[in-house]
Amino acid sequence: MLPSHTSSPEPDATVIRTGRRGAMTGLPCSVLLIALGAVGVFGAVVVATGNQKGESNPAGFAGLGFMLLLGVLGVFLFIANWANRRSRILVDATGLWVDNGKLRNVIPWQGLAGVGLYWSKFGKRQKVYSLELFPTGPIDVDDPVLWTLVRDEEPLHPDLPRLRYRLSFPAPCRQEMVSAVQQYVPNLWLGESERAEGHVGRPDVKGHRQRTQGRTQ
Repeated sequence: MLPSHTSSPEPDATVIRTGRRGAMTGLPCSVLLIALGAVGVFGAVVVATGNQKGESNPAGFAGLGFMLLLGVLGVFLFIANWANRRSRILVDATGLWVDNGKLRNVIPWQGLAGVGLYWSKFGKRQKVYSLELFPTGPIDVDDPVLWTLVRDEEPLHPDLPRLRYRLSFPAPCRQEMVSAVQQYVPNLWLGESERAEGHVGRPDVKGHRQRTQGRTQ
């Protein structure tokens, strides 16, 4: 029998540092994009001051503009990866704990009808993974920690609910995540399923803002 809900993870819980794994890949990429943007800024300054060698042409302006956009994208990616660097998942006999570094909440095993793994292709060689947690009853779609995980889609099986939690995580964490879930609730494991590219999707930000009167968590 699974234990009742507890206020904190057990000391021997499996800790999966998803934020650290993501930052190890995302931060270097964002720094590279920022560096390209800096080159674009330098080039724009040179052109603006008339110190460039040769005559300016539309292709050159387009190239500088593209580099500037890459730099802006790099800044946003850096901020996102840095903010999420402390995010982690803890798995114990109570359930799956989501910890974003500031707040933490648990999805208890007792309230789930099944747990499965979705994956989709990202480019030619990479894959994107997500853990799908199907509840047996209603869930709080505006929970301060868990609301970004809520998705409303067709389920794996007709007897499962449409509303579920979708927890995306870095590909290197796949085996650790699957093993942790199967260790505690092998009876809930639904297996793996390939989905269409971009399956992770986005949370209902607009609906959340309306329901919480704009006070997004």
